[in-house]
Amino acid sequence: MKPATNIKISPGERVFFTIKRIGINGEGVGFYKKQVIFVKDALPGEEVLAEITKVDKNFAEGKIVKIKKRSEHRVKPPCPIYEKCGGCQLQHLDYGRQLEEKRDLIVQALERYTDLDAENLDIRPTIGADHPWEYRNKSQFQVGVNKGKVIAGLYSLNSHRLIDIPKCIVQHPLINKAAVTVKRILSDLEIPIYDERKREGVVRSIVARTGIQTGELQIVLITATDHLPKKERIVAEIRKRLPEVRSIVQNINRKKTSLVFGEESVLLWGKKAIVETLGKFRYELSARAFFQLNPEQTAKLYDEVKKAAGLTGKEKVVDAYCGVGTIGFWLAEEAGEIRGMDTVEEAVADAKKNADLNGIRNVRYEAGKAEQILPKWIKEGWRPDVIIVDPPRSGCDAGLLETMLKANAKKIIYVSCNPSTLAKDLHVLTKKYDIAYIQPVDMFPQTSHVECVTKLTLKKFFKGS
Repeated sequence: MKPATNIKISPGERVFFTIKRIGINGEGVGFYKKQVIFVKDALPGEEVLAEITKVDKNFAEGKIVKIKKRSEHRVKPPCPIYEKCGGCQLQHLDYGRQLEEKRDLIVQALERYTDLDAENLDIRPTIGADHPWEYRNKSQFQVGVNKGKVIAGLYSLNSHRLIDIPKCIVQHPLINKAAVTVKRILSDLEIPIYDERKREGVVRSIVARTGIQTGELQIVLITATDHLPKKERIVAEIRKRLPEVRSIVQNINRKKTSLVFGEESVLLWGKKAIVETLGKFRYELSARAFFQLNPEQTAKLYDEVKKAAGLTGKEKVVDAYCGVGTIGFWLAEEAGEIRGMDTVEEAVADAKKNADLNGIRNVRYEAGKAEQILPKWIKEGWRPDVIIVDPPRSGCDAGLLETMLKANAKKIIYVSCNPSTLAKDLHVLTKKYDIAYIQPVDMFPQTSHVECVTKLTLKKFFKGS
């Protein structure tokens, strides 16, 4: 059913309809007189009476007044602040059904942004997690003050109201312990907390990351100023109360921005990076380096990348958006040569160190944009057989898409964390490539996010060009 383009309902109006799907943000999606309505917390198959809260040009939003027919897959969310936090969107849906709905999110995106026949593509069942709780190895909590008390957590959905999170049941227990402990230290030492509206104060965020396999802990204090008051006492208290800590870093972000990290990091104590293991590989992770948040599912994801690449030991492989080298290492044994690039210089430095740490010799890493580095390599005579891209949620840069089309690699393996931008990029890449299959992997249980591995093969017409 195509949505209507002229919404004829009004805010405050109550309407009764059936929820058909889960939307990209975890909301229920239904139609009333061909008009699409998004309803928070509603589930497919439910018949709901909803009050319209917002009307836009092509859609409306509503809130549940009453569920007249409940989904058999609805469960009670175990988190006490689930309704307030907004960090998770699907705790009220049983886990098996979450996996089915996440596959459907990919189908929806392809239907919306491409001309592909999504129903006839090989989109495989979502690979689920054996342990869908306490899996995240990193937290980024905004710090604030409420009624004179220091709080740390996330902003409530669609608001600037900070929700204090004393315990998050999708975070690793050590991360919860670290965030609460550092929050108390800031309070005990009366460290000025940054006020975004007044643009006054010092500490903006607490970032905690653990190596789940190694037990090492890193604490990063994001500050709005170079000067961190009582720096030595903060370090002493963190070391005393968190014996697992191996790295304490100050990152300076002076800008008025939603980005957590600034460009400058200062080591306050310990090592610049902590160590984590993934499979048989060891990785050094500095404060700003990207590393997957769910190591258990990451191994499954990378196994799918390896399977899709189907290497024989001779191929030249590009690892675009390489981060600290995780995907490249996973494939290195079966590749002729891996070359990776990333715009974050610290990540590239970590990738080089990690290659040495793991004794991997057939890899090369360079800092910069893939759309600039790859053409340079091709001009030098190094043409890839396989290109692997693992871009941020915004998808691939337009320049990189054009570069990939010109490179004529036999295969492209696209690792995506956002079905919408994946679909938009596939709309471009399918001019020259066929989609062999799409394999969803649930990296973030209890949320509406889904990762997937798409295998693309060069169309026969272009193989001789």
